[in-house]
Amino acid sequence: MKRPLIRVPLPGPRAKKIIQRDRELLSPSFTRSYPLVAHRGKGMWIEDPDGNVFLDFTAGIAVTATGHCHPDVVRAIRKQAGMLLHMSGTDFYYEAQVRLAEKLAALAPGKFKKRVFFTNSGAEAVEAAFKLARYKTKREKMISFFGAFHGRTFGALSLTGSKVRQKENFGPLVPGVTHVGYGYCYRCPYHLVYPDCGIDCVAYIEHTLFKKTVPPEEVAALIVEPIQGEGGYVVPPPGYHQKLRALTQKYGILLIADEVQSGMGRTGKMFAIEHWGVEPDIIVAAKGIASGLPLGAMITRADLMDWEPGSHANTFGGNPVACAAALQTIDLLEKRLLKNASETGDYLKSKLNELSRKFLLIGDVRGIGLMIGIELVRNRETQEPAPHERDQIIQRAFEKGLLLLGCGESGIRFCPPLGVTKQNVDVAMEILEECLRNRKRVTRHEKQDKKSQ
Repeated sequence: MKRPLIRVPLPGPRAKKIIQRDRELLSPSFTRSYPLVAHRGKGMWIEDPDGNVFLDFTAGIAVTATGHCHPDVVRAIRKQAGMLLHMSGTDFYYEAQVRLAEKLAALAPGKFKKRVFFTNSGAEAVEAAFKLARYKTKREKMISFFGAFHGRTFGALSLTGSKVRQKENFGPLVPGVTHVGYGYCYRCPYHLVYPDCGIDCVAYIEHTLFKKTVPPEEVAALIVEPIQGEGGYVVPPPGYHQKLRALTQKYGILLIADEVQSGMGRTGKMFAIEHWGVEPDIIVAAKGIASGLPLGAMITRADLMDWEPGSHANTFGGNPVACAAALQTIDLLEKRLLKNASETGDYLKSKLNELSRKFLLIGDVRGIGLMIGIELVRNRETQEPAPHERDQIIQRAFEKGLLLLGCGESGIRFCPPLGVTKQNVDVAMEILEECLRNRKRVTRHEKQDKKSQ
């Protein structure tokens, strides 16, 4: 495929029937951005049951790192599935899990020895890190950030600072979590300007939080996304993560890097924190680690993971089929996809910057590798968010065959499979520009309608 192909108005008749069955039986708590029914996928493309074909710039929320149904990954899954599906790594041993742990320990930043705990998901990996931090330090408090998304289970949700909707009516949550402002320069939580600010968003933790409300000797860990995902694909300023690392080391606080969305090659490095030369005590990973199979991992300094047998475990974590998929995924990342994420990511970002010069609706373009976001605003001077316009553009892009997802209050994320080509980017940008132009005309017409009224 070179371009999307929309055969029937969306959703088509077959898709409508599936959506109706879904509405009758599945939880209404899911957030469906538009009525896409995924039937099959290959590489950059998703086909629905009516034969409509879409260019996917979501990768299943940054999960299908190697593209949909990469033949090498499928081959590895089939081979392992024919040998062993499950025997529980909690109680028994198998080589695929050991091989993957060896690989992750070698890839994670830091020359120190490491240990790995496998999980089923990113949220579960965060839960494991939360528990280990408390277990090891004998401290109860945690620091997280506004805009952070760490998952929806109780511990992970307690660390999350993304949306009130995710927390309301679920309290009380896990106590002892304090949220602070992230290094979000476009919307500085402290109304300062980089670099004159001296990265005061980190200094605030020591000079205000530690002096007024949170004793640093009671803090087990600080958990941070190297690049905020659901919060808006926010890239902090140079020096930010280095200052966080220095602060945590000063007070004996563990640093947890949540690489669930930013890791596994998405930014052109295996882990995004490598861009800042920082070595966290704990890294949590998932999403792109197994190209679509459910798998997560907590990677730690070996001296941290000394908890007793039975203190933490699970049934399905490190499933052998998922581990086989992950090993093949990492092989593909190392051979070609890491480099492509960096090079094609730069190309995508340059194209988005070109669009920002044409359309005032785009207030900011930011990102590294193939983790890029744009923020839409109604006014560049006031930076008023434009969530309605964002949702409208995403819907129109879907109708034209381009799959996008929102992030933050009024952002659009671009996180395609890491094998995306410049030709794919050109097609996506052509569709996006058409949606932006249509939005511009609609806005003008809306203004005319108001005047006539």
